[in-house]
Amino acid sequence: MSWSDGGLMRLAVRLIAVCALGGLTAACFQPMYAEHTIGGGPGLKETMAQVDIDKVLVANPQVDNRLGVELYNALSFQTSGGQGQLPPRYRLKTSVSSTRVSVVVDVNTARPELENYGINASYELIELGTNKVVVKDQTFSRVSYDIPGQQQRFAKARALRDAEDRAVQVIAEQIRNRLASYLIAKT
Repeated sequence: MSWSDGGLMRLAVRLIAVCALGGLTAACFQPMYAEHTIGGGPGLKETMAQVDIDKVLVANPQVDNRLGVELYNALSFQTSGGQGQLPPRYRLKTSVSSTRVSVVVDVNTARPELENYGINASYELIELGTNKVVVKDQTFSRVSYDIPGQQQRFAKARALRDAEDRAVQVIAEQIRNRLASYLIAKT
């Protein structure tokens, strides 16, 4: 096949067909974080600001009370961006529990050198108008942290707190992404 046999013409027809199909399907997609939807309704930012977040329930308040407050703050920031909320249309109920597992233990002292910290979260989004649960899901986060030296108990406490903060951020982002998926596509 050479260019003189119509190969250039076939290439041009294919290119035009691809561009035409791309133009026809361009209106089928909507950017998730657009200011307004294709139908002219509020965008994700305004819709997320209409989610009222209940107090986060923790399985063990003696140990995880700070975890509940941190997750509440992270979810508030993830949904409203720190700009305050609009009148609520939805309510988010969340409950969490935490786990700690020693992964590497010093054989001489039997003290942990590396631990995994985990958060398990269950949440549900309730539409206030109908009081219907529209999203019910679970998520988890696992992070590891080193315990630097056996005699450094304050470094161990700080490493645990940093691991908690990282795990909380992961949980908040996962919940935000799931809520965004529902609020935009209703899936």
